[in-house]
Amino acid sequence: MKAEARRLALVRREGCDPALGARLAAHVLAEMPPPPGAVVAGFWPMGREIDIRPLLLALAERGHPIALPVTPKRGLPLLFRRWRPGEELARGPMGTRQPAAGEELRPDWLLVPLLAFDRAGRRLGYGGGYYDRTLATLPGAAAIGCAYACQELPEVPAGPEDWILHAIATEAGVIRVP
Repeated sequence: MKAEARRLALVRREGCDPALGARLAAHVLAEMPPPPGAVVAGFWPMGREIDIRPLLLALAERGHPIALPVTPKRGLPLLFRRWRPGEELARGPMGTRQPAAGEELRPDWLLVPLLAFDRAGRRLGYGGGYYDRTLATLPGAAAIGCAYACQELPEVPAGPEDWILHAIATEAGVIRVP
């Protein structure tokens, strides 16, 4: 079921414009900004993912430390390293971009990539389990999924190891999970 949901989500996402990330940023900043001083973990968009870089830049301007994930060996949680606007990124596994060096940070507020989501806060990722393992190590951290509105499904197939998001941000607004 997860494989079919991933296929469907990729097809839906294909026609979307990554620049809609500017709308996502405006909604997050107006409706659900991180608390003052929170360390924010983002991600560098790959392929047709919604581009959250406008949000990362706005949060950095507001004084939030920004961290980006560093993908470890399969089976381990993500690490997060400090990133400042303008700093070069190294190539990571699976087409990711990540800081090559820098201070390791523990995020309080995470922007999480996904392929599909539902209104119960379930997310479907790429299948590596990195964010589920990572969120398990960050009790109390807020996890906000970032996607296009068209990536919403009535119900995302999930198992006991899958973590629930606190909210989902799209170009259409912020969906808070009850």
